[in-house]
Amino acid sequence: YFTSMVYNQSGFKIDKGFISLSHKHPSKIKLKFKIPNKFKFDKIHQVSVFMKDEKFFISITYDKKVKDYVDNKKYQAFDLGIMKHTGVNLDGKFIELKNSRVDKYWQKRVQEIQSRRDHCKKGSNKYNKLNKNLIRMKRKCANQLKDFQHKLSRKIIDNTKANTVIIGDLSIKDMSKKKKGKSNHKGIRGLNRAIQNTGTLGRFVRFLTYKAELIGKKVIEINEKDTSKTCCVCGKKHDMPLYKRI
Repeated sequence: YFTSMVYNQSGFKIDKGFISLSHKHPSKIKLKFKIPNKFKFDKIHQVSVFMKDEKFFISITYDKKVKDYVDNKKYQAFDLGIMKHTGVNLDGKFIELKNSRVDKYWQKRVQEIQSRRDHCKKGSNKYNKLNKNLIRMKRKCANQLKDFQHKLSRKIIDNTKANTVIIGDLSIKDMSKKKKGKSNHKGIRGLNRAIQNTGTLGRFVRFLTYKAELIGKKVIEINEKDTSKTCCVCGKKHDMPLYKRI
C-alpha cells in the first residue's frame, strides 16, 4: 500500500536536470528524479509522487507562458470520429487522418489472458503471474493510444495555417448511451467498446486545445446538432432529405 506524496510549492528542489524531494522516512533514501531536457519550468505549483499499476510516477504542475491568440481569418474544421478524423478548410480542401486502433490489437490478447487468469484460484502463484501480465498489457495499450493522440494532435496544430480550429462538442458518455440497443447485438457491443477505448476522443480534444493555446491558436467546440440541415447561405434550418445534406 502506498499513499501519494504531495508537495505544494515547497519540499522539492531542482538542480542540474534533477528534482529532489524531501521526506521523513527513517531509511533516509534519496528521492531524486531525472527531468527530461524538453521540460522547462517557469513556476512549479505542485509535485506529487503516486503509484499506478505497481509503478511509481511523478507529476509536476507548473506554469507555462502561452502566446496571445490572433485571428488570422483562416479556419480549419474537424469532424472527429472513431475510425478517422475528417478536416476541411475555407478553401474546401479535405483531409482524412486515420485513428490508430491499437485497442483492437490488444483486445484478443487481453481477453485470452483474462480468461486463463479467471480459471485459476485467486491468490495462487499462477493467478498472480497472469494478473501482472494482464495489468502490463492494459498499460501498454493505454500508453500506445495516448502516445498516438499526442503525436496526431501535435501534427494537426503545427501543420494547419489556420489559427482557429473548430470541432464538434463531444460527449463520449452520450454517444455510448445512444448506441446501447440490444446487449447481445455484436455491432452495438463493438461500437460501444470502440467509443470507450478510443477514450479518448474527449482526451484528444484536450490535447488539441492546450497544444493550440501554447502557440497562439484556439480550438473552438460547437454544437453540431442540425448543422447538416442548416443552409450555409441563409443560415436557416430546412428539412432536407439525406442526399441533400452536407
